[in-house]
Amino acid sequence: MNELAPITLLTQQETAEERAHDFSPKTFDDYLGQAELKKKLALYTQAAKMRGEPLDHLLLFGPPGLGKTTLATIMAQIMGVDIKIASGPILERTGDLVALLSNLEPRDIFFIDEIHRMPSNVEEVLYTAMEQFSVDVIIGQGAGAKTVTLPLHPFTLIGATTKSGMISAPLRSRFGIIERIDFYTDEELSHIVAQSASFLKLSLSAESSLLIAQCSRGTPRVAKKIVRRVRDFAQVHERAADTAVVEEALTFLGIDKDGLNTVDNLLLRKIIEQFDGGPVGVETLASLIGEDRETIENVLEPFLMRQGYLEKTPRGRQIPYKALSYLKNKFLGQKDLFSI
Repeated sequence: MNELAPITLLTQQETAEERAHDFSPKTFDDYLGQAELKKKLALYTQAAKMRGEPLDHLLLFGPPGLGKTTLATIMAQIMGVDIKIASGPILERTGDLVALLSNLEPRDIFFIDEIHRMPSNVEEVLYTAMEQFSVDVIIGQGAGAKTVTLPLHPFTLIGATTKSGMISAPLRSRFGIIERIDFYTDEELSHIVAQSASFLKLSLSAESSLLIAQCSRGTPRVAKKIVRRVRDFAQVHERAADTAVVEEALTFLGIDKDGLNTVDNLLLRKIIEQFDGGPVGVETLASLIGEDRETIENVLEPFLMRQGYLEKTPRGRQIPYKALSYLKNKFLGQKDLFSI
């Protein structure tokens, strides 16, 4: 059987040293944002704990970097159980999955990230595991092979996906709880930025925190990365991380005041300079900026469309009329990303 090194086991007996290098939220109170979702998950978790039962199987879907794994670990903390974390692509064989399931203790949480990327034959093993807490294992080969039913301890499967439409209907139907996690507002992200900065012992004003939040694409993971890079910039230049330094750091990182990075601006500039705002086919855009189609569709477009800088039409991508004038002025007169 393949080495299962990517599987992570988190227990309640974390050492102080491990916690010192991890500023991920440990409770729902520490987890900022997603207020309505937190209320639901806190209720479901508390009810299962009161009954002494495993939590119902849960499917979390939404864009990457929004905290699906963190929510799962918080739920395990509250229920006082262990959590095993795996990823759909590494579960290549049914034997890998059976080995993990058979090692779960009662009420443990089994978290599978990118669950839509599991092979179909591996996925089918989950059906009886989720419904009957057992798996069928084939022993032997050829005419002497026989099927043995292996019982499992009752457990909770938490599946996470960025593409809910790719979850098969049989698998989706076996989740008792299905919840969406959405992008964060700038205000919510500013609190997350302040929380991360406090952990890193970086002094940020409310204005600086909001500035970073506005450049974080609605995603806590991006916000935390920017905070760490701002800390690096301020430390090397031996300056306090005031608003001016944060702006300089963002410019250094290629992020402008609109929250657009270098590739975002390149894509929009190409549409304006070569197609007068569009429309233009996505394959053409991919060739022009040197990125693949998947990167444009999955990484760049969601943010640009939410911000109103890009839209899809039957003829291709184009810049909406309301944004076209602003972007033309921005690119034509752009000298300093923060001087506009």
